[in-house]
Amino acid sequence: MAEAQAKTSKLTVGPNDDLSIGQSALLGIQHVLAMDVYVVPFIIASLIGLTTKESSALIQSTFIAAGLATIIQSYFCMKLPVAQGPSFIPIGAVAGIYFANSQNGNGWGAVLGASLIGAVLVIILGVTGIFNRLIKAFVPPIVGGTIIFIVGLSLMPVALNDNVFMASGDLGQNILLAVIAAASLVLFAMIGSRFPGKGRIFRISSVILALVIGSLAAHFMGVLDLSQVGNASLISVPQLAFVNFHLSFDLSSIITMVIIYVVLMAETTGTWFAVSNVCEEPLTDENINRGVIGEGIGCLISSLLGTTPVTGYSTNAGIISITGVASKKVFVAAGAWFVIFGLSGKLSTLISSIPAPVIGGVFVIVCGIISISGIKVIKDVEISEKDMYVIAIPMILTLALTLIPKEFIQSLPQFLQYLFGSSVATASIAAILLNRLLPNEKIEEPIIEQKEIKAV
Repeated sequence: MAEAQAKTSKLTVGPNDDLSIGQSALLGIQHVLAMDVYVVPFIIASLIGLTTKESSALIQSTFIAAGLATIIQSYFCMKLPVAQGPSFIPIGAVAGIYFANSQNGNGWGAVLGASLIGAVLVIILGVTGIFNRLIKAFVPPIVGGTIIFIVGLSLMPVALNDNVFMASGDLGQNILLAVIAAASLVLFAMIGSRFPGKGRIFRISSVILALVIGSLAAHFMGVLDLSQVGNASLISVPQLAFVNFHLSFDLSSIITMVIIYVVLMAETTGTWFAVSNVCEEPLTDENINRGVIGEGIGCLISSLLGTTPVTGYSTNAGIISITGVASKKVFVAAGAWFVIFGLSGKLSTLISSIPAPVIGGVFVIVCGIISISGIKVIKDVEISEKDMYVIAIPMILTLALTLIPKEFIQSLPQFLQYLFGSSVATASIAAILLNRLLPNEKIEEPIIEQKEIKAV
């Protein structure tokens, strides 16, 4: 009992604890600021050559879809603090479907139609409980802990390479900004831990404080560009299916997107395990079934708003662990902020103006915390020789798929491109298969002891 109480005390605010609207709004916005929600629609817009107006509409729809999906998932369906955002996994498939159907003049309609059918199938998996039965059969604690670990591990190179080392600007300056943001995050989190009374506000606001300090440092260095904020519109109305655009249903596109959803569900499962672990709440059968339904509903809403599938973001599990705040009301507030940003071009542009190195500095600390959460799950399991391979090989796969040249992945068959495009999905599937296929250690009978007993 004492051990359970000590474990619970690590959270400042539990999932079901009450918070005022003002507190929820303040704490919710730091989750929004730490999520690079605008990146996926920006990449897709660049890949398929959308106009500035079309790109803006896609980003706007993505924000609104992420907000509605977050509210639905965290408060009504899964009922755990899970933030939803656009997945990186479908990017290649979206571009392929778009160009394959563009000669008919409805490439984007084919993308959204296939996404809608895939979302319906995901909802069916949740309603029937099929997905939950698969999880119970194939994901014991050793596999679950490994998946949590590789989720954090896979995001670290993204945080460092994309946001710091390869971001535009001077490399030394980028590293300095990342260090300032990361050091600020650790400092405020430690102040909160050292002084749990008066210092509590520093811990629960550590992410947003780190982003603000990093942005101020960027301003003094002359790299904070807010010029686009002034040009953006204050209020804009989102696009809707059957009003502003039409859906089309192509069989090959639907099959492609169904494959994408399979990989997507493998990845989002890792996020659920991570969130469950940091919230110190068991991932029950009901949670999983309702979570699958929530994932499907979120993707359905995304397709009707004209954007790509959403999924659970593991970044937020790390933020919960750092701040100690796991309240579902905070995530409802985060969802509301997403909707507000989606309806206002100025606010969404303001978020996208935060320098990438600043986000990278915060992001990489969050990734490390996620990985440590996985290690904490694994350490409670008695690790056999078989289990070492179950942990090690997915870890190697995660690093290999992160470091391998993209040109090689693009030369593979389409299905393998989708699978290997997500190191988390590939490594998770590997962990599951290894756990099922590798033989257990043979336990030798204590022959000598038996002889001694007979002799006696």
